[in-house]
Amino acid sequence: MKREVFDALQEARAAKRATALLTELDSGRQAVMVEGGRLAGDLEISQEVLSAVAAAVRHDRSGRLPEPLDGHFAAVFNPPLRLAVVGAVHIAQLLAPMAGLAGYEVTLIDPRQAWASPERFPGLTLVDDWPDEALAKLAPDSRTAVVTLTHDPKLDDPALVAALNSEAFYLGALGSRRTHAKRLERLRTQGCEEAALARIHGPIGLPLGGRSPAEIAIAVLAQMTQVLHDAGPAGGRREATA
Repeated sequence: MKREVFDALQEARAAKRATALLTELDSGRQAVMVEGGRLAGDLEISQEVLSAVAAAVRHDRSGRLPEPLDGHFAAVFNPPLRLAVVGAVHIAQLLAPMAGLAGYEVTLIDPRQAWASPERFPGLTLVDDWPDEALAKLAPDSRTAVVTLTHDPKLDDPALVAALNSEAFYLGALGSRRTHAKRLERLRTQGCEEAALARIHGPIGLPLGGRSPAEIAIAVLAQMTQVLHDAGPAGGRREATA
């Protein structure tokens, strides 16, 4: 491995950027790929290879690229998945540990300190800033999901606006279809465009039929997983009235 490639790889990993080391097996030439582009290396990269590496990074899968590109090996170095939960509610108490088991670093955001307490959320990172301020500091990227659960527009709406201006791969908002329709109208008045609003999964979660806090948490995590891996129809909207 050339020093240029090694230094670029170490720098990208230290910065917690989604990174792949691409090697052409016959020649040994390499390139460091970061967020859809080449950072360093002497390996020429076609659009087909670029797309295949992007898929490997998104799905966190190292290995040979699929045929006919299997003369290349992609070693993926991804930072941990992150989940920002807005609202210290019952669903959050269940979703947070479930997401932790699935490999997410979870941050709970709620300025209501009586709700967002260590007693209710032991071992969790708690942030009592206003949601938009908290998300600005968190800087959601393509490995981050954002979920709003408060049912309070004063908290949920600023969080959604901030998330829509980020690269978060998943945005979900608790509420019935009627609640979500009103939410979208409010966000339109704040300048959010239709293409951006379509990113919000609301009602939140896959339509699994459950209505208890635990079942809704399962549905949310399932939908996050589906969206992360592009494994289902866009939207996957929940039919329940949560």
